[in-house]
Amino acid sequence: MQHSEAMTTSDVIVIGAGLAGLVCAGELTRAGLHVEVLEASDGIGGRIRTDVVDGYRCDRGFQLLNPAYPAARELLDLQALELRQFGAGVAMAAYGDVRVLADPRRSPARLPATLRSGYVKPLELAYLTRWAAPAIGPLRPSTADTTLQESLDAAKARGRLRTDVLEQFLTGVLADDSGVTSARFVHLLLRSFLRGTPGIPANGMQMIPDQLAARLRTPVRTQVPVSRLRTGDVGEVDVPDATLAARALVVATDPTTAGTLTGAPSPTMNGLSTYWYAAPEPPTSIDLLMLDARGPSAGPVVDAAVMTNVAPSYAPPGRHLVQATTLLRRGHEPASADEAAVRRQLEQMLAVSTADWELVKAHHVDSALPRQLPPLNTQQAVDLGKGLFVAGDHRDTASIQGALVSGRRAARAVRQYLRR
Repeated sequence: MQHSEAMTTSDVIVIGAGLAGLVCAGELTRAGLHVEVLEASDGIGGRIRTDVVDGYRCDRGFQLLNPAYPAARELLDLQALELRQFGAGVAMAAYGDVRVLADPRRSPARLPATLRSGYVKPLELAYLTRWAAPAIGPLRPSTADTTLQESLDAAKARGRLRTDVLEQFLTGVLADDSGVTSARFVHLLLRSFLRGTPGIPANGMQMIPDQLAARLRTPVRTQVPVSRLRTGDVGEVDVPDATLAARALVVATDPTTAGTLTGAPSPTMNGLSTYWYAAPEPPTSIDLLMLDARGPSAGPVVDAAVMTNVAPSYAPPGRHLVQATTLLRRGHEPASADEAAVRRQLEQMLAVSTADWELVKAHHVDSALPRQLPPLNTQQAVDLGKGLFVAGDHRDTASIQGALVSGRRAARAVRQYLRR
């Protein structure tokens, strides 16, 4: 191992080429600094990756980009992503009966179907609207934060609109069905849903990190894992067969790896499994996220969607792509029986046979999202001292917004440190 005085010293080494790392590196290179970006895997994006299998675009986990995210508007070229947006609402499906619950402001044509759905009961809606008030009106940081379940109970929200629609929808969004998520965080998410309709880039979520990487003035070095780092006047990182040095180090890996490298506490992570099916015919023409109308206990599927109803480019011409997402319980290995249960539930929801559906890909993402417990801290420190910095959605909020913001926050902190 070489001594640092004999090494070429960069201004900054960014470890991890997910969204936070790419944003951080981009901000620093545009400031004229010499930045090296190291990525342990075979490609960029972190948890935002797309596998292309026989012409089908399978994102690594069902993910959406909300164009209402302030950081997305500032840091991404949304027009270049050719965003294909889902309908503003959800569809409740059981035995082929698909009932629509849509936002009447953005989908006024679906208002009659929403009123006929059987889910809109005045008293239930009134209590749920009262609970959602912080997402609609001004945010009040002084309000005490509680768990999602406690906040819904306090608002007297009950009935199928809560259990079958809201909570089932949030299970897929949060990768958690325990009800312990911060109510303040859920209100932040609902605020973004009310302000923008989420969608997918025409050629997959991979377009987002690809766009950020294209702006870098230095290529990302992939398949370069970092085994250890040291801080000091000059920071050092150990990679296979070498030691690299820089004036500042930014750890922008997944939260677990970041904890191992920096010694900082890492959050509990929630997991999801997503199954991607090629279908010769679409099981429904609806462009909404689908939930099981029988309720969350009907089976493992928390949500499903016909991706090609929204973005035909997700499959070869004349073919269709269906996603189904389930929770991935920590400590439980995915089993072949899980996929059979997914097919069985989809058949019951949509009243179709899946015998001629082909499983294109199954993604089991053990660390999909950091768990957000109350009280919510939306700005955890990115400067750990001695020239060491950390970035990622676990430092802000568990979302694409949080990842983008944390990358920019880390870049600003690094610039301040180097100026000192």
